[in-house]
Amino acid sequence: MILLGACAGWSLITAAAHDGRPEGMLLAVLAVAAGYAAGRVSGALLPVAAPCAGAVAGLALAVTLPGLSPGPRYAAPLGHAGATAALLALATGAACCAAWATAVPALRFGLRVLACAVVAAGAVLGSAAGCAASAAVLLCSLAAGFARGRGAWLAGTAVAAGLVAAALWAVAGKVLPGGHTGAVGGRFSGHRVRLWRDALWVAGRNSGLGIGPGRFGDPAPGAPRALVSDGRPHSAPLQQAAEQGLVGMFLLVAVFCWVLYALWRSPRPTAVALTAGAALTALAGLASVSNALSFTTVTSGAALLAGWATARPWAGGTPAPRP
Repeated sequence: MILLGACAGWSLITAAAHDGRPEGMLLAVLAVAAGYAAGRVSGALLPVAAPCAGAVAGLALAVTLPGLSPGPRYAAPLGHAGATAALLALATGAACCAAWATAVPALRFGLRVLACAVVAAGAVLGSAAGCAASAAVLLCSLAAGFARGRGAWLAGTAVAAGLVAAALWAVAGKVLPGGHTGAVGGRFSGHRVRLWRDALWVAGRNSGLGIGPGRFGDPAPGAPRALVSDGRPHSAPLQQAAEQGLVGMFLLVAVFCWVLYALWRSPRPTAVALTAGAALTALAGLASVSNALSFTTVTSGAALLAGWATARPWAGGTPAPRP
């Protein structure tokens, strides 16, 4: 709550300094707080049914919600494919968490079939990132069943998310040696890469308070603007750095690290905690290269998953030992 309060407070400070629009950030903080609280409560009362219902809901949203479709109708300028991929990864993580939480073999098998269906849905929807992220979460969940500890695994997820963010920063700053910048950046559209470079340029000249939340798309004197922008650089860390300075970016990283710490301390089975960690790491990677966190459904879904994976079992106030 201290970190979320700090995120909300800093967005108001930077907005006051530069006449920004903090409503989006405040809505995201509210969605995370509400989702996490709902996840903790429902996860304590219904440790299997709640994440199972969440997985079905996430899959249904990714398939039926038009605004998240990766099709050509929403391809201008960059589309919403990142949000679709994020929902699929979170749905896979929720299904796998429910599978590890149940002791009924038939139900566990059915929930894993549901997770496989989410992966297949990514291919059917044409979301290559969603299919790949969901498959990675499913494989990590299966491997989590053989884990004997949490620290090394969760530290590995933190390193993986950090490497994605570092690679993004290197591409935006053109600092990779040789032809690696072109090789890595070539996997994304030139429009997206130019937006990243715009955001890095803005962040480098406004590292203290940023330019104000919600103001990335506003014209600024001397700023190198890319093609038509939807007001976002399609990268959560770069957007925070550009709009709220280094402090805003640090707060975003701190929230992610706190979630990993909460999973490490969670009384839920180790496989559940590690599966949730894998899904949230996949989301962090997607958020680094897309606008996935700009959607309330994604932020609240991530908070729900974290709540389910850290909920204390309803057993008369005495938490069960961690397997």
